[in-house]
Amino acid sequence: MKITTFSPLIVTNSIDKNVNLFESLGFEIVHKQNPEGDVYDFTMRNADGFQIDLAKADIEKDITMIRMNVSNFDEAFESLQEKGFVIKGGHVVETDSSKSAMVISPTGFAFDLCEHKK
Repeated sequence: MKITTFSPLIVTNSIDKNVNLFESLGFEIVHKQNPEGDVYDFTMRNADGFQIDLAKADIEKDITMIRMNVSNFDEAFESLQEKGFVIKGGHVVETDSSKSAMVISPTGFAFDLCEHKK
C-alpha cells in the first residue's frame, strides 16, 4: 500500500466558520472541490507546509478523522481489511475523479481512504 497524502480531515456542517478559523491561523485554500451539489471539500496549507482538509456534510457535530490518499484504493483497502478495518456504512463512493470510503480501524478511529484517479 502506497500512501500519497496523510492529513487531518474535519467533516463539518459549518464549513465557512472552519475555513475562517484556519485562515486566521495562516492557512490558505490550495484546492477546492464541489463534485456533487452539497459536497464541498477544501485543502488548506500554511507557509510551513502543514495541511488540513475540510469537508462539508449534513451532520450534527464535527467529526475529525485522517484523510489517507493512496495510489490504489482496492489494494489499500485489502491491506487495511487484513488489519481489521471495516467500511462504515458498507459503501464506497466513486466519482469520475476519485474512489473513497470511510473506514474504521479496530480501535474505532475513522479514516477517509481515497484514491484520486489520474
